[in-house]
Amino acid sequence: MELHPEYKEYRISVPQEFENVFTHFYCAENTSETSITKTLLPTYQTILLFCFGESAVISSRENTMIRVDKCMVSGPVRQAFEYTLPTGCSILVANFKDDAFYRFFGKISFEKPARHPDELLEENCFTDLWYQLTSFNSPNEKVNHILEFCKPYLRNQDLTSQLLSSFENHLLNPVKAIAEQTQQTERNIQRKQKEQFGYSLKELTRYNRFLKAIQLIEKETEKQNQVKWFTIIDECGYYDQSQLIHDFKHFINISPAQYLKFQQEICNPKSE
Repeated sequence: MELHPEYKEYRISVPQEFENVFTHFYCAENTSETSITKTLLPTYQTILLFCFGESAVISSRENTMIRVDKCMVSGPVRQAFEYTLPTGCSILVANFKDDAFYRFFGKISFEKPARHPDELLEENCFTDLWYQLTSFNSPNEKVNHILEFCKPYLRNQDLTSQLLSSFENHLLNPVKAIAEQTQQTERNIQRKQKEQFGYSLKELTRYNRFLKAIQLIEKETEKQNQVKWFTIIDECGYYDQSQLIHDFKHFINISPAQYLKFQQEICNPKSE
């Protein structure tokens, strides 16, 4: 039985030409008579959120409350946060892939956990875009309009960014390998990764290990199997159970067992 049958949520995939820009778009709508709160898992992506109807509320781990009237940009999303959709509220979220946010805006926003995208550009084009989106009835029409809006502003990835986007976790030192391949210093590769992606490869490797654990848990619960924690520890490359628990506390502020218990209340945008 669905926990909130009147809370509709789904993903919209993007055309092939935008696959190195967005992973997907996420839509959610609350048609119930009460507000609904969910927890968003960290994604290490920068997100652009459009809100329609009543204002949504974002709550950080530090209990910072942000009311989203029209649109908001946040990220890269390193830790879980709660979002509340009141009755009559719907959201449309663009999930930027790798360095695509930098290629669009020319910068990554670190100063605030969330801000209006017009602040980054010092003009009102995203407020204007929001008004344009309100004229479309379906989320798919809104997504198509956003994609067309983006086309003139996106810059292409250079070779270094392409390599950083496609590095493989089994490489012992991907920074060194990429530096040698592009004839740059390791420091320059690290700086570019931080400035254009918003995180280090070391951070991303740790996150991918945590994400693999989440995916294994979800796979077992879908089959209604008992979760075998030591199998997860072994398959994900954790040293022991305490390290697994530490990562769960770091990323989502709950233990693996608590995640299992409250899984229905948690939105995982990386799940298929």
